[in-house]
Amino acid sequence: MSDIQTLYAAYAARIDAVLSALESEGVLPQGTPRGNVSVEPPRDASHGDLSTNAAMVLAKQAGTNPRALADKIVAKFAADPLVDSAEIAGPGFINLRLAPANWLSEVAAIAAMGDHYGRSEFGKGRRVNVEYVSANPTGPMHMGHCRGAVVGDALATLLQFAGYDVTREYYVNDAGGQVDVLARSAFLRYKEALGHDIGEIPEGLYPGDYLKPVGEALASELGDRFVDEPEEEWLPIFRAQAVTEMMNMIRSDLALLGIRHDVFSSEAALQIAGKPAEAEAWLRSHDLVYDGVLEQPKGKVIEDWEPIELPLFRSTKFGDDQDRPIRKSDGKWTYFGADLAYHMQKAEHADELIDIWGADHAGTVKRIKAAVAALSEGQGKPIPFDVKLVQMVQLLRGGEPVKMSKRSGNFVTIAEMVEEVGKDVVRFTMLTRKPEAQMDFDFAKVVEASKDNPVFYVQYAHARISSILRKAAEQGIAPSDADLALLGEDEMTLIKQAAQFPREVEAAAKAREPHRIAFYLYEMAAAFHAYWNLGNDDAQKRIIVAQNPQLSAARLFLCVQIGQVLRNGLSLLGVEAVEEL
Repeated sequence: MSDIQTLYAAYAARIDAVLSALESEGVLPQGTPRGNVSVEPPRDASHGDLSTNAAMVLAKQAGTNPRALADKIVAKFAADPLVDSAEIAGPGFINLRLAPANWLSEVAAIAAMGDHYGRSEFGKGRRVNVEYVSANPTGPMHMGHCRGAVVGDALATLLQFAGYDVTREYYVNDAGGQVDVLARSAFLRYKEALGHDIGEIPEGLYPGDYLKPVGEALASELGDRFVDEPEEEWLPIFRAQAVTEMMNMIRSDLALLGIRHDVFSSEAALQIAGKPAEAEAWLRSHDLVYDGVLEQPKGKVIEDWEPIELPLFRSTKFGDDQDRPIRKSDGKWTYFGADLAYHMQKAEHADELIDIWGADHAGTVKRIKAAVAALSEGQGKPIPFDVKLVQMVQLLRGGEPVKMSKRSGNFVTIAEMVEEVGKDVVRFTMLTRKPEAQMDFDFAKVVEASKDNPVFYVQYAHARISSILRKAAEQGIAPSDADLALLGEDEMTLIKQAAQFPREVEAAAKAREPHRIAFYLYEMAAAFHAYWNLGNDDAQKRIIVAQNPQLSAARLFLCVQIGQVLRNGLSLLGVEAVEEL
């Protein structure tokens, strides 16, 4: 299987061989860099099947103009029996029209590679850490977490498919004031479980019923020993137990979406291990942290404001608009200080870092990128760091805003969403728009059986293929590649769309944009539905033509491979390819 090349990879290799030949002839200098040479479909399909910019990007090294170099490249393809024509367009682009045998070979490649079709070694040898979700451990997963969770998980899967060694990480924010609030909230539920009247949950504590089981578990384990004890006696115990229970709940909620993480990193453990202090020491030794005073906030009048000397990170050196404190006046670490140390820890075990954040964190992107840039210097190697911002999702039902959940008190949980519409619908829908774009999730529309619902449209294409194969089996017709040469222009259009899949995977991995796969699958499904519909107007264009079993077998074989491409794409999104709807 490793010797099988997909069409675009094969022609990239052919063009590379042509350029090597031109080097040996002295047309190109020896060792001319070819990293910017591309092979892709022309923007206008009427111009051919493939286009390359080779002459455009290499003409300068050849000491000539692009069209002159293009002439020499085109001459090399003139004798290639698999290339019907090679033409120069515009200032020097080269358009190739391929012989049908190329596309039939691609069908065979899909069949031979199966689940591996579309895989690449683009990221081979690179370790990438993808951190996503990282919600505060104070309650169940809700819609505010869902989109980032799906985007991060799909991105991790996509990068693995593209050859990267991927670590999926969750950062547990268990050292801040919010976990003390959680502990106090759990303490109330603990007293309630022991029969005490706790009245209404006080303002500032978490009111959701999800803490009742935590209180019951604490009551069962500890009895009433802490009911009348001062807070300092029970707070550490309740904090640790509540965080553990919340993380168990979070793991369970994420599992409903098919999401798992390889690593759960604790902020509290990070601080106990002295990592923030280590980061500060290194940064001070490189004059990247200094003791200074922040300016008074602009546009505000704070009566009791007074200048306080704090340890400040020189984030302005790396493009931030001001230097940032890493510790507070009481000596505790700021969120930024802890995050800085956390990223330093991640960078020890990765070549690249990717964080998936909510759009409400946009203001911290510059400073954390500055920190990673500084720490990259400390690692002695550049650490590419990308932050993907994900916009919130508005929940609707038939166009009307959704009422909040009773269980949680003020939000709709992921568990409730999955229970109502299913994991696949939630996951695919979250990837039908760019993450930085606003999104509406309408419970009525996402289960609609129409072309306007991409989840249904793509799954229906796969189900339709399965149905066709079942009908063929009933008629005693099996898919076969024996007579693929019988396939015509209609089938070629479908094959050309399928052949884009490996390119789309690599492009999506390079851009860190898994939603591109969802877009591609919709186009692939549309191409298949259009092909199937041809038979409505012309019986000879039906996939199964009773009087022509050889053509039927060839068309069925193609359908099997289209189904394979759909399955491969859906698996990248974590969505099942259903057999029937």
